[in-house]
Amino acid sequence: MLLLGASGAGKSTLLQALAGVLGGEDEGDSTGELLVDGTRPDRSRGRVGLVLQDPDSQVILARVCDDVAFGCENLGVPREEIWRRVRESLDAVGLDLPLEFPTALLSGGQKQRLALAGVLAMRPGLLLLDEPTANLDPSGVGEVRDAVGRVIEDRDSTFIVIEHRVETWIDLVDRVIVLEAGAGIVADGSPREVLAGEGKRLAASGVWVPRYPPSVPARTSTPGSMLLQIHELAIARPGGQVIQDHLDVRIAAGTALAVTGPNGSGKSTLGLTLGGLIPPASGTVDASGLAKGLGSDPLRWKSRELVSRIGSVFQDPEHQFLAATVRDELAVGPRVLKLAGSEIDARVDELAQRLRLTELLAVNPFTLSGGEKRRLSVATALITRPPLLIMDEPTFGQDSRTWSELVALFAELLDAGDALVAITHDAAFVDAIADSELTLSAGAEAVRR
Repeated sequence: MLLLGASGAGKSTLLQALAGVLGGEDEGDSTGELLVDGTRPDRSRGRVGLVLQDPDSQVILARVCDDVAFGCENLGVPREEIWRRVRESLDAVGLDLPLEFPTALLSGGQKQRLALAGVLAMRPGLLLLDEPTANLDPSGVGEVRDAVGRVIEDRDSTFIVIEHRVETWIDLVDRVIVLEAGAGIVADGSPREVLAGEGKRLAASGVWVPRYPPSVPARTSTPGSMLLQIHELAIARPGGQVIQDHLDVRIAAGTALAVTGPNGSGKSTLGLTLGGLIPPASGTVDASGLAKGLGSDPLRWKSRELVSRIGSVFQDPEHQFLAATVRDELAVGPRVLKLAGSEIDARVDELAQRLRLTELLAVNPFTLSGGEKRRLSVATALITRPPLLIMDEPTFGQDSRTWSELVALFAELLDAGDALVAITHDAAFVDAIADSELTLSAGAEAVRR
């Protein structure tokens, strides 16, 4: 079954309820009945496997092999059988790493594969996947899809997946259910019945329907002054392992650079290096065009100096949340800049309206849906109005409507003379926004287009 709906419709909440991990009565309200194998989900131990939107939240142990084995060990699977399952599951998801490889050194996409491998090893009767391919490169998407296909073909399992982009899973499912916030189920049937009969209405509500692609704005910007350039740059993982070297990139005002490549090729590390957040292994990051009286190396800038010059959007939104409400989260940057209260309120209200966060201003950021967290993290970087924005997977978790609105907002920033660096696997986003593309490979090579 494919579960569809606009961002914030409650899809992830439903999957967490099926997995029995929503928490007790003190954490929310519920009515009605939900059963797995005729019993409450929290009593169906080992029957349900859930892969969450955030792979970091599912990494438990220090080594890849131990992490995959963890669920099986808790279920009392015999030792010899556990290690056979570990190897089979890692092969199935295409995570070709030594069994002792440290989980702390995995990229976001690799962590997603690890989480899926750990669930597959448990052999659940109900397999729940919450946007399992959102942070994967195209080959990884195919590998994960094929791995899930083999699981549901070979076993007597029920499979439910949440995915905004329906084309990935449409051939594997025989039922599509569409949720709408406050309205419950608004469509339920075969893929043909739902997508053909309700396609236009669903697309208007934000569902990604292949026949109805989202709108893309026209761009009018032309390259301006040079803001940042890197020369002979090498980047490294924690511990010193160089993953890319001899990188040369120039980023001019009014232009967008897309950084693409397979999981583990160093895209996120490059973004953090460009943003002045981690040091390069060697080479130079020259931000003279942004310095405004400071030195050219952004790594040496203070937080207050950095936040108004380079905005960073992390791959994991939760890694940059600091406040207890969405409103206070949006106000963090402006308060660092010591803006007047009226100016802070005006900026918060404007961005909240543009990014569909107005109704969520009093909500704790950590309780938002994945797509809402992503839009909030983008807003926290935009609100201090830096001339350069570095974004890691900026369209993750978005329905087609919020995707179009984000693209339109980025196009406006480019036309106003700002510059963007987007680390992404989203080919449609690259086509819509990028002026150039830097493709990193797993072999420490880069191709500039």
